[in-house]
Amino acid sequence: MKRTFILMAAAFAALALFTGCSEKQPQTAEISQPAAQKSTADPTMAQNPEASQKTGKVLETMDSGGYTYVLVDTGSEKIWAATPEFSVKVGDPVVIPAGMPMANFHSPTLNRTFDVVYFVPAINVGGADADAMAQPQMPPGHPPTVTKAVVDFSGITKAQGGLTVSELFAGKKDLAGKEVILRGKVVKFMSEIMGKNWIHVQDGTGSQGTNDLTVTVAPHIVAKVGDTILVKGIVTTEKDFGYGYKYDVILEDAQVTLE
Repeated sequence: MKRTFILMAAAFAALALFTGCSEKQPQTAEISQPAAQKSTADPTMAQNPEASQKTGKVLETMDSGGYTYVLVDTGSEKIWAATPEFSVKVGDPVVIPAGMPMANFHSPTLNRTFDVVYFVPAINVGGADADAMAQPQMPPGHPPTVTKAVVDFSGITKAQGGLTVSELFAGKKDLAGKEVILRGKVVKFMSEIMGKNWIHVQDGTGSQGTNDLTVTVAPHIVAKVGDTILVKGIVTTEKDFGYGYKYDVILEDAQVTLE
């Protein structure tokens, strides 16, 4: 009898231990506007297939960090969507194009965590078909491609031992995987996207498609449009984030010095 009691007690203890462990499974990494820095390839997207186009009325809206967030009532559900900042008001009918859901999205600028947010390239106000928005979808959390600021590039000189932006594009095949250095001006800055800050750099060289270099840096590195910076980083070519957003050349996790 005593031996049976001991075995039963051990079994219950093991069951309790197992249950406790299962309750302490690691939580999905919380996105810090909007992906954990530990892995830019894991932006904590909801495990759902790409959502189809949705229509509805705006219940709530707010602007933050260069984005407009809208809470939309589709009639069957209420969803949050975000897109580069645009004009919209409560009550407006909108069309949200197909997009991938992003779970546990935390916005530092709003100090708010959303259960799910759909990041899309644009939200159409007025109810027109979203197909009319001839614009490719960007991956969730990816900085949007928008018009850059007008910046004066006069006085920009090539970094010692460095390249110009156009030279980098011209020699991309041979430079892939190698460290380069260049000087340019910030024409666009997006903070804390996919756990990184994104900088578009130009130096006045090159033409459409070869004059704008995208650089990602750590979240603590900040810059503003018009700043002259020295950039050092490893060249990555043919970087494909999906959804039609592909970079011929990009410098990821680069070092940036403000001049």
